[in-house]
Amino acid sequence: MHIIRYDSLRPAPWRNGGGTTREVASFPASAVDFDWRISIADVTTAGDFSTFPGVDRILTVIEGELMVISVDGEEHAMEQYRPFRFSGDSVTSSALPVGNTRDLNVMARRGAFKGFLSIVELSKKRPHPVFDDQFALLLKGNAVVTAGGEDAKLGALDTVRGDDPAPEVLGRGFLAVITLEAVPT
Repeated sequence: MHIIRYDSLRPAPWRNGGGTTREVASFPASAVDFDWRISIADVTTAGDFSTFPGVDRILTVIEGELMVISVDGEEHAMEQYRPFRFSGDSVTSSALPVGNTRDLNVMARRGAFKGFLSIVELSKKRPHPVFDDQFALLLKGNAVVTAGGEDAKLGALDTVRGDDPAPEVLGRGFLAVITLEAVPT
C-alpha cells in the first residue's frame, strides 16, 4: 500500500514564479517535462497561470468558495469540487472574488496520457477501490484504506496510489479519484 501524506509534501515555486504548489506525484518522478503530474496549489493572489504547452489540465477548487478563471478570454466560475478541463497552451488567469482557494491540478501530456478526475462521496458500507492507474485523494472527512490485510487512516489531502490488488477506501467524506491512462501508440 502506497500512501502519500500531505504533510510530507514540500512547497515549490510555480513555473511563472507567482506562487507555490505541492507535487503529489508525477511521471517521470520530479521531472520538469513530465508526462503527467498531480499537484495541490494554495492560491492567495489573483494572476496569470503558468503555461504548459502540449499539456491538458484539470483544475478543481478543493478549499474555498470560488475562483473565476479566464481561459483565452472566456470566464469560468469554478466552485468547490467541480473539475474543469482546459488546455495548458491557453492564456489563463484567475480572480479570487471571495478569498483564497486551494486547488487540485491534474496535468497530462497530450498524446502520451489522458487524465480524468471524479469527485466521489465515500460510504462506510461500500468501499471504493483504487485501481493501478488511479490515485485517490481524501478531500474532506475521515477514511481508512485497506490493502493486503493492512489498514491505514487517511488524513485530509492524503493520497492513496492504486495497485493490484486494488486498495479500498472506506469512510465518510469526499474523495478525488484521479485516473491517468496511457495513450496507445
